[in-house]
Amino acid sequence: MGLFQTNLLIPNMKLSIRALRALSVSRSILGFESNSTSPREKAISGLGAFLGILMVCWVSSFVVQGTDAILVVASMGATAVLLFAVPNGTLSQPWALMGGHFVSALIGVTCARYIPHTYLAAALAVGLAVGVMYWANCIHPPGGATALTAALGGESISNLGYWYMINPVLLNTLAILLVAVSFNALFAWRRYPNHFARKQKKRVEALSETGASLTHEDFAAAIARMDSYVDVSADVLAELFEYATKHADEQSTHPQTLTVGAFYSNGQVGYRWCVRELLDMSLTTPYKGEAGQQVIYKNVAGADLYETGLSNVEAFKRWARYEVVLQDGRWLPVKAATH
Repeated sequence: MGLFQTNLLIPNMKLSIRALRALSVSRSILGFESNSTSPREKAISGLGAFLGILMVCWVSSFVVQGTDAILVVASMGATAVLLFAVPNGTLSQPWALMGGHFVSALIGVTCARYIPHTYLAAALAVGLAVGVMYWANCIHPPGGATALTAALGGESISNLGYWYMINPVLLNTLAILLVAVSFNALFAWRRYPNHFARKQKKRVEALSETGASLTHEDFAAAIARMDSYVDVSADVLAELFEYATKHADEQSTHPQTLTVGAFYSNGQVGYRWCVRELLDMSLTTPYKGEAGQQVIYKNVAGADLYETGLSNVEAFKRWARYEVVLQDGRWLPVKAATH
């Protein structure tokens, strides 16, 4: 290649690199993430949503007629996306589904009845619904549409009053929940609620106890291997891992003393993580002190849930990384929980 051709090629390469960088930044700003789920999984999600909404339309047809029926079903369309495309997501679980729609319907009807200004009633209904769902730990995005429908719905919806909470909202959620449980049970790799999915999966054993240095590519490969839509990117997973590693480094290791009634964690991750409650300690061999003590424990979270066991004190201390307490639904090291 001649010098003249090389001088032409270099500016073109620089321009291409700048274009790729601009495209990468644009993708990041827009939140565009590649989807690694298989075509089979996408088709199954679409079929499940079709069956779920078909059931909802049938149920709603007995209560609300005309264009108002479309408003009632609209929020269930968003619910179908969550239940069949993201069945393992926190926002898709039964408590989020039932609680989110029910409290949103209650708030929407109340705002519609007691706030005369329609737009103010609609805005307040959605705002309060979001706050109450957050507080009740049942955040379900379609619940906002349920509250909005109650405030802006037509005459046939307003005439229902608080009955709107039961029929059609509660009946619709029960109908689509039934379809979600039944439909996802047909496929071995899909289970709903997520509790059954965890029971179905085999434990993932690490290749070594010391582990390996995880990379961004490892998280991307793990998401692809799940073959299910995961509402989190590899970048966020990597950031969570960094925070978790820092948190682990800050915690003290292995308790020096054990207390009956306290809870202890082995500090593992994934399916190997376990929290045990120390039920009792007894001296089985006289005059040997701690070496002769046995502990009785019960697994209260993580692996081998609800199983009980017997161990000597030293073995239990080696297993336990730190004492934990349950706070706001999370198991936290005692040191972190007291701050």
